Amino acid sequence: MAKLYGDENFPLPVVNELRLLGHDVLTTHDTGHSKLGVPDEAVLAFAIAEGRAVLTINRKHFIRLHRLQPEHAGIIVCTFDPNFVKQAKRIHEAIELEAALLGQLIRVNRSAS
Repeated sequence: MAKLYGDENFPLPVVNELRLLGHDVLTTHDTGHSKLGVPDEAVLAFAIAEGRAVLTINRKHFIRLHRLQPEHAGIIVCTFDPNFVKQAKRIHEAIELEAALLGQLIRVNRSAS
């Protein structure tokens, strides 16, 4: 299973579902960095230092960061989906398709149905 780091805006119900699926998910809340407005670059740097892939719905900024700094433990950019269980399942399935997350940018979009 994957080691993940959910940024400040990533939905906690999705984090909880991913944990139930066996993933090791740490959040900005867990680390005391929530509600501090930590810059995205610092979020990525923390994730790199911890060997964790970033989970975010802040797609535009993290796609840019991936292009600027492709050596990371993975970035998973998601569209917001109020069906948190389905979103967690799509993230889990996307992770399972990859041999390794290192340096990968994974896009997980909300399904049309």
